[in-house]
Amino acid sequence: MINKQYPDIHAAVADIPALKDGATLLCGGFGGAGVPHGLIQAVLELDLRNLTLVSNNAGSTDIDIALLLKQGCVGKVICSFPRASASTVFEELYAAGKVELEVVPQGTLAERIRAGGAGIPGFYTATAYGTPLAEGKEIREFNGRHYLLEEAIRGDIALIHAREGDRWGNLTYPMTSRNFGPVMATAADHTIAEVREFVSAIDPENVVTPGIFVQRVVEVSV
Repeated sequence: MINKQYPDIHAAVADIPALKDGATLLCGGFGGAGVPHGLIQAVLELDLRNLTLVSNNAGSTDIDIALLLKQGCVGKVICSFPRASASTVFEELYAAGKVELEVVPQGTLAERIRAGGAGIPGFYTATAYGTPLAEGKEIREFNGRHYLLEEAIRGDIALIHAREGDRWGNLTYPMTSRNFGPVMATAADHTIAEVREFVSAIDPENVVTPGIFVQRVVEVSV
């Protein structure tokens, strides 16, 4: 019988070959909404190194993904908002040359991840044309307008937060917490979801992320 539920956050991140030094980690969250705090803490305790972290920001507080940066787990950040008023961890590391940064416009970031999940290697977008973010990228003209080629993003691991999960791995999300989680779940080789509540089954009409994209589910207190 399929049962993807794990008893705690430590069990949920244990024995995953892809979760190792140098892995690409997709981490959901938009500001404080939808951040998988429990799973971040569990990964933190693995003391990994040289991770590539893909997220909306580089830490909006000092108790989210900034913890991974502060501990020296991250070698590169791919995000839309590297600076935050409530956290200076990334800024300090970047100024010291201890972490790389790739800034991606927010819509482009979401689409690069979605493309990775859909098996699309790249796409053209007009966003960022004529700015420093276009440097080094292929540019083509379509119907008199210039576009950049943006490559898809895939991760080894995705850490996401959802409202409900069932034993098959189906997920629902509350309001703004439905941000990067759904696309990240499709674009990772191994997706781990922390949920506010584990339920016996989710009505198929209400499923946002189908269980086929999720390998492990763990209930966490909020």
